[in-house]
Amino acid sequence: MLIIALVLPLVLEDYLTVFATRVVILALFALSFDLVWGYAGIMSFGQALFFGSAGYGVALLARDLDITSILLVLPAGALIGLAFSLLLGGFLLLGRNPSSVIFVSLGTLTGSYAADRLARGWYYLGGQNGIPSISSMTLGGYEFSEGPVYYYLALAILVVVYLLCRFLVRSQFGLALAGLRENEARIAFFGYQTQHLKAIVFTVGGAIAGLAGSLYAFHEGFVWPNMVGVVVSTQVVLYVLFGGSGTLIGAVIGTAIIEGVSFWLSDNYRDIWPIILGVLLLLVIMFRPLGLISFVLGERERVGSFGVKAKEKRDAAS
Repeated sequence: MLIIALVLPLVLEDYLTVFATRVVILALFALSFDLVWGYAGIMSFGQALFFGSAGYGVALLARDLDITSILLVLPAGALIGLAFSLLLGGFLLLGRNPSSVIFVSLGTLTGSYAADRLARGWYYLGGQNGIPSISSMTLGGYEFSEGPVYYYLALAILVVVYLLCRFLVRSQFGLALAGLRENEARIAFFGYQTQHLKAIVFTVGGAIAGLAGSLYAFHEGFVWPNMVGVVVSTQVVLYVLFGGSGTLIGAVIGTAIIEGVSFWLSDNYRDIWPIILGVLLLLVIMFRPLGLISFVLGERERVGSFGVKAKEKRDAAS
């Protein structure tokens, strides 16, 4: 997949390279949701809140303060996503009693809907029209405009974040997260502070979503209320469901296939393409509940192997 991604701009037309860049950024966004839901079992129906709030934040920095340096806006986007996820996660996950899946799902959904309504009604944020004509991201005197350079920038960030997430989920912390997903009561019995673990991974996911949102805002050149709303939050759930949750790479695959198929269907079957896409998604979820990645990876991949190899080495040595 990495080799294919590296050569794409060399064989694609310019407008398709722009589309591929958008897909790469959305894959980074999907990665944030897979980390939260696929590993920790936290159904965040408001992941777009962190994605869109970071987009609005960097857009305001560019519009009002003329700050467009990549060294400032990308960290700022990640920090905005982290701050919003920390606030929402603290409210939903760090109560006196453990939060249920339904409570967290509805809480994040409500947060996303409230942010959408706020953005639509706030004149400072552009209301229904959002914030258009965002200046290009810069590094020194160079401007990152849409095209191959921006594509490779987004791809490099996606690869780095993917590797960091993979390191995280392959650690003992990652095994504890998988345990939360499978049997939270047992993990709590082992002495883990389950609510704290959930809050940590929820905040990390929010920071990644914020990083994706800031990249998306500068690539598209504008932000609008849908970026924080329920539709985009549901969209990222479909990406991960389709590709396969709890594998990281499944989120990337799901995003690429759904966006690619949507692009092709909308161009060839303009009147009925959403119906065709919906049927396709339904069939995959019904017959491959672990997603398309289940054709090549087993259930074990969703748990990891931290400690197992070490134990085998100890047994062999003894």
